Amino acid sequence: MKIGLQIPDFTWPGGAAQIGPALATIARTADDTGFDRIMVMDHLFQISVVGPAEHEMLEAYTTLGFLAAHTSRARLGTLVTAAIYRYPGLLGKTITTLDVLSGGRAWLGIGAGWNEEESRGLGIRFPPMSERFEQLEESIQICLQMWAGDESPYNGKLNHLERPLNSPQALTRPHPPIMIGGGGEKKTLRLVAKYAQACNLFPTPELGHKLEVLREHCEREGRNYDEIEKTAIFPFDVGPKGEKAGEVIDRLGQLAEAGIQAVIGGLRGVHEITPLEVMGSEVIPAVASLGT
Repeated sequence: MKIGLQIPDFTWPGGAAQIGPALATIARTADDTGFDRIMVMDHLFQISVVGPAEHEMLEAYTTLGFLAAHTSRARLGTLVTAAIYRYPGLLGKTITTLDVLSGGRAWLGIGAGWNEEESRGLGIRFPPMSERFEQLEESIQICLQMWAGDESPYNGKLNHLERPLNSPQALTRPHPPIMIGGGGEKKTLRLVAKYAQACNLFPTPELGHKLEVLREHCEREGRNYDEIEKTAIFPFDVGPKGEKAGEVIDRLGQLAEAGIQAVIGGLRGVHEITPLEVMGSEVIPAVASLGT
């Protein structure tokens, strides 16, 4: 089982002036202690399950560029980008840039988007759900075309690109992996089967059912189910000194038995660094052989 760190909150002691130094230390420590990937949310306001909207929140791709400069091994991406926030051609260029500057470590994490409050707050158009899913699929198609080096015009329902030139090209071949977030059974998991290298699900009692639905979509799409990495979002809490590490290991074992191959989540007290070190010394080695 692979373990990824998500950094969902930047409200740490010292205020805005200390976010950069703290984030650099967190990133270097996560990279050194064996986290497979480091990811951030693509939100502009803090979300309610983490804290009030006014809590500190950084723009995702600027942050990932910063993380690339302070790491050398961990893969980098969003969990996950809202497709409606960026023109697809610009998104393809953004992921390519991250891939080139990180030495081939970029992922495209993407979903349809859901946070109407932040969209309207910052003047971003928030279309109905059906259109958001159309934008999601067209965004993926455009990114794949750009990564394939195909400069022919793209004419979709929502997007029209005269020449989707992508230079320099991404280092990761055939393209940066695509992770689609969400467990919607009719649309989201169908898109996973059709396009993605990974899915991201919630570790609810419905997890097994969601994976079976994904398997059915793969059969209809002619896709090998085993090619898709099954990931789940999960909040890590090992305790201030690691006293809860055993509980985390047990829960990760249960997720592995359910079919999850990678777990990505925020770490309680991450800015205090000790929990990161505990994850690296106790949790990551203990679960490394699970799900293989």
